This record gives sequence, structure tokens and C-alpha cells, in this order.
Amino acid sequence: MKRWLPPLAIIAALLGAWELAARLDVIAEALKLEPFLVPAPSEIAQALWQDRDLLAENAWVTLQEVLAGFALAVAAGVGFAVVLHLSPTLRRAFYPLLVASQTVPIVVLAPILVVWLGFGIGPKLVIIALICFFPVTVNTLDGLGAVDSDLVKMMRTLDASRWQILRRIEAPTALPYLFSGAKIAVAVAVIGAVFGEWAGSSSGLGHLIQQASAQLQTDRTFAAVAVLSAIAVTLFAMLAALERRIAWWGPNGPRN
Repeated sequence: MKRWLPPLAIIAALLGAWELAARLDVIAEALKLEPFLVPAPSEIAQALWQDRDLLAENAWVTLQEVLAGFALAVAAGVGFAVVLHLSPTLRRAFYPLLVASQTVPIVVLAPILVVWLGFGIGPKLVIIALICFFPVTVNTLDGLGAVDSDLVKMMRTLDASRWQILRRIEAPTALPYLFSGAKIAVAVAVIGAVFGEWAGSSSGLGHLIQQASAQLQTDRTFAAVAVLSAIAVTLFAMLAALERRIAWWGPNGPRN
């Protein structure tokens, strides 16, 4: 509990300062905006309650997209990392392309994918998977290569097959790395969902933010952003808890 006190205290102080500045129109005057465009935290909390059904309905849509896209990225990322690890030739060929793929802004690809795949869930899944794929793949690949070479030599002297070395030595070593990449990926997956919904969607929190912003309903916009953040934090915390139970030997395992 003590470890949560400092961040909670900082959040409370920031919210208090924001509330005071918004009530006194300090932010609005500094930005030369109308006061109603700068909602106070209390007004955002009110919007969260009043629009709870609307927010919950759209949050469920976004959550499904995030979970499906994240699962797709983990499956593809782990598989790709294993292939690159087992084949140094493929690793030399594809690793630079993997890094180069991150230089293409996803916000540019989003409308193109919508044109290609339509306005359904397809482009959202692809966008989320593309965002999550890189951290999962790179971290898993690093973990597979972090095995102590003496352990590999020992397994070979015991006449272990390549598959046995991968399963018994390399995979357990890579698991904490995989979780590290997955936690990064799930935290940014909501960004991919929003980009996808902005490019073309009739539901979801990204669509709701776009709609509320166009109608100058800034309190609803901030409320939707708060729900998005809550989804990302919750999924991150769930992965961290799962890591402590499954990859307990890693650096983020249980502490005495």
C-alpha cells in the first residue's frame, strides 16, 4: 500500500491544482479560450456519471478491439521472434525491416487500411496489432538470445535436440522478456484503437471522442479519455499480476 501513496498524492495535487485553475479561469485565460472549453476535474467526473451508459457501451467496443488486436500481435510476435531466433540468416534479413517498419506513422496507415479493409473491425485489429507487434517481437527475441551459453552447451552434451533446448532453456528465459514487451504493447494498444476508430468507425471511445470534440463537449471528451486510460492501466496491471504468477523467476517476480 505504501508504494501507492506517492503517485496517489501527486495525482491528488495535480487534480486539485487543475480544479482550482479551471474554476478561476486561469487556464482558459492563458490559452485564450472560452471557459466552457476547459472543464474542471469535477465536471469531468460529473460527465463520467451522467454519460456512464454511453461511455460503457463505447468502451466495450474499444476493449474488444484492443484485446483481439493485442492477442493477434502476441501470437504473431512470439512466432516471428522464434523463427528469427532459430534462423540467423532470416534475422539478418528481417530485423532491419522490422525496425524500419516503426518509422511509418500509424496515423498515416489507418485511413489506408480502412479503404482496403472497410469500416468493420478488420482495420482496427490490424492497426492495434501493428502497434503491439514490435515491442512483443523485439523483447521476445532479446529474451531468447539472453540464455547463458554454458547452459546450451550442457544441454548439447546431454544430446538434447534443438526443440528441447528451446522449450526447456530458451523459452523460460524469454518469458519475462515477453511479458515486458506485452506490458508496453497493451499500454499503447488503446492508441491504435483510437486511431482506427478515428479513421472510420460508428462506435468506440475514439469515435465518441471525435464526436464530442466536434460538438465542443470537452467534458465528455475528457471523460472518454479517462476511460481509455483506465482500460490501459487495468490491462497493464492484469499482465503484471499474471507475470508475477507465471514468470516468477524474472526480475518482476514476487518480492519478499
